[in-house]
Amino acid sequence: MRNNQGAMGGDEDDNEINLTPMLDVVFIMLIFFIVTASFVKEAGIDVNRPLAASLERQQDANMLIAISSNDEIWIDKKLVDPRAVRSSIERLHLENPKGSIVIQADRDSTNEALTIVMQAAKHAGVKNVAISALEP
Repeated sequence: MRNNQGAMGGDEDDNEINLTPMLDVVFIMLIFFIVTASFVKEAGIDVNRPLAASLERQQDANMLIAISSNDEIWIDKKLVDPRAVRSSIERLHLENPKGSIVIQADRDSTNEALTIVMQAAKHAGVKNVAISALEP
């Protein structure tokens, strides 16, 4: 003779939803979105860019450097001393050797600050440096 209660206990186990496949799919999707996401580094401040007579779109720019109107240099949302610009650029260049630099210089900044950043980029081995501007 069979025990009716034992048969019911087996039916309850069969009625549970197995969440393992769903969790596997969600985990794989999470990994996919993390790997394919583009991580953009911001310079850290808003800059009033100058107008330019001609423009060329910069592709694959992953290092943004901002120069404020009072010649403060901002890299990766941090104020950087002019003497430490080269080491900061070298660190970012090691993270992405194929990346390029876009310098966002305020229209009221001096050429001295821009020259400091451009020389630091050159000495750090970055081949592709662009200056951000607005279309007229």
